[in-house]
Amino acid sequence: MKWYRLAAKQGDANAQYNLGVMNRDGQGVPQDDKTAVKWYRLAAEQGLAAAQYNLGLMYRKGQGVPQDYKTAVKWFRLAAEQGAGRSQYNVGVMYNTGRGTPQDIVYAHMWFNIAASSGFEDGVKARDLFAKEMTPSQLEKAQDLAHECVRKNYKGC
Repeated sequence: MKWYRLAAKQGDANAQYNLGVMNRDGQGVPQDDKTAVKWYRLAAEQGLAAAQYNLGLMYRKGQGVPQDYKTAVKWFRLAAEQGAGRSQYNVGVMYNTGRGTPQDIVYAHMWFNIAASSGFEDGVKARDLFAKEMTPSQLEKAQDLAHECVRKNYKGC
């Protein structure tokens, strides 16, 4: 904790992220979601995908912050744009449920497909499950959108 705090106070994003994990899980310190969010946010604002993902989870679940699906989607998207498969999957989940974003099966499938192509196993399962429920035109559109998103390096999807 001592060394992480020193590095974190000097702006080291990895140390900030690790302090977030330790506070969230109560490792070496009393469990404290609000402090975890503080450290995750500092690392996430520096672009650390793992911190962005965890901050998205905290907002989705309402841990240490008021539950806010739109903010959860924001942080998941930022990590997804860096190729983080689990964040890509979670953006798909948010489109599927309509939490923080309009409900849209085509965009849900698109993000599950992208997560699958990033090697995230749950993305493969969700993509294949959703494909069975979609019309051929919906499926074609989702696949086209996924290809375009990958081509644009996940920006603006």
